Amino acid sequence: MRFIEAVTTTGYQYQGFWGSFWDIIWWFLWIFVFVAYLFVLFAILGDLFRDHKLNGWWKAVWIVFLVFFPFITALVYLIARGRGMAERGQAQAKAQQEAQAAYIQSVAGGAAASSPADEIAKAKTLLDAGTITQAEYDQIKTKALG
Repeated sequence: MRFIEAVTTTGYQYQGFWGSFWDIIWWFLWIFVFVAYLFVLFAILGDLFRDHKLNGWWKAVWIVFLVFFPFITALVYLIARGRGMAERGQAQAKAQQEAQAAYIQSVAGGAAASSPADEIAKAKTLLDAGTITQAEYDQIKTKALG
């Protein structure tokens, strides 16, 4: 009896790492495109929920289209609402920066946060404790009043 061996051929001969170098480049390109798409998708979703002028139903319509027609919808969204997206992003960044500056100023106890009377009271406490001299107290008092 003759035995026939079944040989499976793929039509592709493995040529080692350098033989498949362009395959690796191709995979990196597709991974880059996919990650870039995810960044765009999350930016769109963040903008949808940041926009208070857009009705909830329109938000739902955009999300449904993003699920079923992802690339075309993302492109249309960026073209149609890109300017508003940038304006909302700038407004959020400005609000965040102002909140951060206010927090830093409140923690640091900046000069703008205290009145002249507070400055003089602090200086008097330091003078009574012996931390500063009378001349330094007078200088602080003059600066606070003037």
